[in-house]
Amino acid sequence: MPRQVDHEGRRRQIAEAVCRLADERGLEAVTLRDVAARAQVSMGAVQRCFRTKEEMLVFALGAVGERVTARVRARLVASPAQSAASALGHAVTEVSLLGEEHRAEARVWLAFVAQAAVSEALAGTLKANYAALHEAFVRLIAEADESAGHVEPLDAQHEARVLLALADGLTAHVLVGHLTARQAQDVLHTHVGRLWQRPTVTPG
Repeated sequence: MPRQVDHEGRRRQIAEAVCRLADERGLEAVTLRDVAARAQVSMGAVQRCFRTKEEMLVFALGAVGERVTARVRARLVASPAQSAASALGHAVTEVSLLGEEHRAEARVWLAFVAQAAVSEALAGTLKANYAALHEAFVRLIAEADESAGHVEPLDAQHEARVLLALADGLTAHVLVGHLTARQAQDVLHTHVGRLWQRPTVTPG
């Protein structure tokens, strides 16, 4: 009887190989042959899972996005009693990939961002990831602002866009050595903290 192949598991195995190679050499150096060797599968197995290299890269990018999103959700679920402001700080810290344990993932993420500039398929996947994170940030910002009772409410849509752009920018600055991870975290936490340092409505 033929051995059953876990197709989804094989696709994720190949995606992990793509990410390891991208971390070491950048996406431009990723070939189907090298991916097959790193995943310890045949070229045929790779081609049965993905019709084209671009399809393989899109799946790998989706897997990276899923991991980051899952960590954000896990941080929020782990402390359900935390304030929306604290939850926002935890979420944007996860997205920025500043921790040493996420350095390889950060290199892979930025490699995909660079490639997405010339790949509509990758750009579409990135936009979907950003849209999901933007929606989560908008909700947390709106909840925190409402709880704080500020005189002038924040534009949650605008602030969410700023936070996402700041997180990506800090990731790049740390990777090239312009900032240390600690300096980048200070910038991030200072920005988030200033969102709530505004006049509040005085009960009367």
